[in-house]
Amino acid sequence: MKTFAENLSVLPTIDGLTALQLQDANGAIQAMIENKPGTQGSFRVYHYVANKWGSLGSVAAREALEIFAEHTEDAKHNPGKHPNIDRLLDIVDKDLRYMVLAS
Repeated sequence: MKTFAENLSVLPTIDGLTALQLQDANGAIQAMIENKPGTQGSFRVYHYVANKWGSLGSVAAREALEIFAEHTEDAKHNPGKHPNIDRLLDIVDKDLRYMVLAS
């Protein structure tokens, strides 16, 4: 099994983007992830799967959880420690879908 760092190293880099907004079906912003130290990895993962799948639903979230590798297991055992992974687990559990807008 590859590590998160290995998985992240093959994802496209994100130059010129500063934030991702997750919007629900009504257009309400449910979350924002900034492209800054501490959240750059999550930013790249979310951006990648949202572009690949057209939105962030359960299929995209499952792929993102695989990319997060060892951090996914840590998040399952430590709720709240990895909020961006917790959100993905919630998407899968509740079959949620978000549109992802980059700026």
